[in-house]
Amino acid sequence: MIGWLNLVSLVLGLIACILPFANLMQPTKPAHNWAALSMTSISACAISLFIQIFTSYIRVKTEDWSALMDIMGATVSVSAVLLVFTIVLNLTTLFVYRNRMGK
Repeated sequence: MIGWLNLVSLVLGLIACILPFANLMQPTKPAHNWAALSMTSISACAISLFIQIFTSYIRVKTEDWSALMDIMGATVSVSAVLLVFTIVLNLTTLFVYRNRMGK
């Protein structure tokens, strides 16, 4: 089960990073759904991070301490990168579309 949760978390993390790029690759005229895509990106990031917290909870409940010690460093690092990357990309999208709307 943990393997499937990790796969779902990875897919959601990729979605969280790809959607802002899709927003930014739109033609010069503003897309009507850019806010919805940004919210979907942020939601996918949040769900991905929750799944990682949940898998850690499962390992604690089963007292799999060696697995926790092995993966926690990587989990924290990758989660931090995902969070920062998603926030920066969505803020970039916000500023780009704010400037496009102002013109």
